[in-house]
Amino acid sequence: MTDRVAALRDADEAYREVDAAIAERGEATVERVADAHRRATDLLDRYEERATGTGDFEAFVRFQGEFTDLVEDLPDDLPQRDAFERAEDVLDRRRLSERHFEQVREELAAAREIAALLDERAETCERYRDARRAVSRRTADLDDRVADLERLLELGDADLAAPVDHVRDPIEAYDEAVAAAFAEFRREASAREVVAFLAATENYPLVEFAPPPQALREYVADADVADEPIPDLLEYAGYSRSKLDHYVDDPARLKRCVATNETYLDRLDAGPLQVGWPPRPASELRWWCEEAVRVVDRFAPPSVVERLHDVAALARDEDEFERVRTAARARAELTDEERRRLEDGAVAAELEEARAERDRLEDALAEYPER
Repeated sequence: MTDRVAALRDADEAYREVDAAIAERGEATVERVADAHRRATDLLDRYEERATGTGDFEAFVRFQGEFTDLVEDLPDDLPQRDAFERAEDVLDRRRLSERHFEQVREELAAAREIAALLDERAETCERYRDARRAVSRRTADLDDRVADLERLLELGDADLAAPVDHVRDPIEAYDEAVAAAFAEFRREASAREVVAFLAATENYPLVEFAPPPQALREYVADADVADEPIPDLLEYAGYSRSKLDHYVDDPARLKRCVATNETYLDRLDAGPLQVGWPPRPASELRWWCEEAVRVVDRFAPPSVVERLHDVAALARDEDEFERVRTAARARAELTDEERRRLEDGAVAAELEEARAERDRLEDALAEYPER
């Protein structure tokens, strides 16, 4: 059993013990004792300096009266009522000293112990919650650990002799072609056309272009300068306003709508349309290719679209694609140290240990519910 589970078990026992002590006396009864003790303590703290010795006589009289009223209002069956009565007897004198206040607090000690049960239960409950959160966090960490070790074992089983080039070459050819085509599109097409294209990609959620900012959309929709390509707009955005007067009708609006979105425009590239290496799983790639074809066809020449069709064809043979993909991931992702651990069985042993610990923690979370 892990230390975290032991801490959770101990916290549960501590909570149950104090909760049982409260239940034995009755929740409402303990709350009444706690309220009476709190009010009595408030009176002692408030009047001790003024009501002792030859101090404020008016405060002395008022204190005695308020304490007497408190005791008389207590239910006859209240536990430790006699302690409050004894405390009242201590205060029933013509002059009070600090010693008398100390004696009163001693008389109320038993009531204080009952009242403290409520705070003790709250503290043990918080301790229980902290212990359970620690178990829950460790369980989440182990989920990640198990997933990582399972990934290593999967890569360790890869067929490193698989024909990786058969898949990689068409993907790299397409990625290079679409990057060149998009760069030309961004460089040559009007800013209005490029922004319209980007807005249209919102209909294809698997192709994750960042949507153009609203101010930029509105600007290129009606500004004459939007007939020019993005690189020219960015160049204009760097001009002073006096120089811009020679190029655009509304320099302030260009600054507001283009210059403030310079980072967005600078970073536009074909990244969302590239497959990358190693590629995603075949089942995901097929769906992605269906959307990407519709997007690429909006700006790229047919040869680029055809290369993308070639990539989609690779993913149709899922078993072969995954065999090659796993080999590619193994070559790209496994470090020398990970290869050594796979070979000597350390990864399998660590996985078994991590799963066993996770199972124990999950059992503990089921046994000790949220409170």
